[in-house]
Amino acid sequence: MVEISGKPDVVRVARAEGFIRLRRETIEKIRKGEVKKGNVIAVAQLAAIQAVKHTWEIVPLCHPIPITGVDVDIFVEDEGVRVSVTVRAIAKTGVEMEALTGVSAALLAVWDMVKAYEKDEKSQYPYTAIEAIRVVEKIKHG
Repeated sequence: MVEISGKPDVVRVARAEGFIRLRRETIEKIRKGEVKKGNVIAVAQLAAIQAVKHTWEIVPLCHPIPITGVDVDIFVEDEGVRVSVTVRAIAKTGVEMEALTGVSAALLAVWDMVKAYEKDEKSQYPYTAIEAIRVVEKIKHG
């Protein structure tokens, strides 16, 4: 791990986003609340928050960071679901890995919730894809 003890604690903010491409029929089930496993949006939000809090346990060289806030925004679009995660902390190192991990976990949770509707006759996923996970913004105050 990189030594950060000499760095001051400052406000850190990072926002990441990603997208999961889904069949139109699946999107309609999400919109209508007809997914058999339950509320896709609520589960994805909780998955993101949990992942943010545990990033240091998932990504081997990340420092444990005292997270002060997490916002998860989920948008059901015509082609799939977009997830945006904003993470805030007062820390010695940035929170972009936490934001990326939150987005990744939320998208995986969506896939898990709807996978029964996405499979083809051979139990494959020819249309489903997680795409464009990226850091949209990184801010350091101080």
